[in-house]
Amino acid sequence: MLEFLGLPPQASAHAAGIDQMVVIIHWAMLLLFVGWGAFFITTLVRFRRSANPVANHHGIHAAWSKWFEAGVVVFEVVLLLGFAIPAWNARVAAFPAESESVVVRVVAEQFAWNMHYPGQDGLFGKTDIRLVSSENPLGLDRSDPDAKDDLTTINQLNLPVNKPAIVHLSSKDVIHSFALPEMRVKQDAIPGMVQNLWFEPTSTGEWEIPCSQLCGLGHYRMRGFYTIQTQAEFDAWKLAEAQNIPAS
Repeated sequence: MLEFLGLPPQASAHAAGIDQMVVIIHWAMLLLFVGWGAFFITTLVRFRRSANPVANHHGIHAAWSKWFEAGVVVFEVVLLLGFAIPAWNARVAAFPAESESVVVRVVAEQFAWNMHYPGQDGLFGKTDIRLVSSENPLGLDRSDPDAKDDLTTINQLNLPVNKPAIVHLSSKDVIHSFALPEMRVKQDAIPGMVQNLWFEPTSTGEWEIPCSQLCGLGHYRMRGFYTIQTQAEFDAWKLAEAQNIPAS
């Protein structure tokens, strides 16, 4: 079914629920398309000029159309109350505890994704716009004690499997869109705002992070990658990255 709909692999805990809603909506759209198409053809045949040479300004009065419209409204209410709102509550309102999750800041800019991980202390170091440079795109202040062990990467996000990941998403310049299709995650990065999102990876692998919002002439090259690893691999990656932390 996923291949039929052109969907990517399911790699997060909530992906199956999202896909179920997508499948239901597509079947409903198919039924509406066929139904309205049949109605349109019937109308063309029934009210063709040869069968109705004189215009009738009173129209047609039929009860079935009202029942059909009511049925569409009921279906939409069921879809909203039975699927959309529960999915929202489970995916947006019910954030996991940061102490039990991997927390990372993702800062978008033209045309790159900047990743910022707290160090062993679990605290993000301070940033200062005056320190922003090509070597330090986040403006991380390494003189801050909380920043001495922080990890930063560009266009590469690493996360462990089977553990919630919390992303604090923001933008330095224009609106971007952070998309992880295999995780069924997509969120706009808006200047001046921090958007929080979370998901739990269930499969290891490496995939692409596209920007899903036209963000300038270089939009086509705003392309990052994310790697879902075992916990041991993730810990080894963090240890290796820590060796590259510049001296303050």
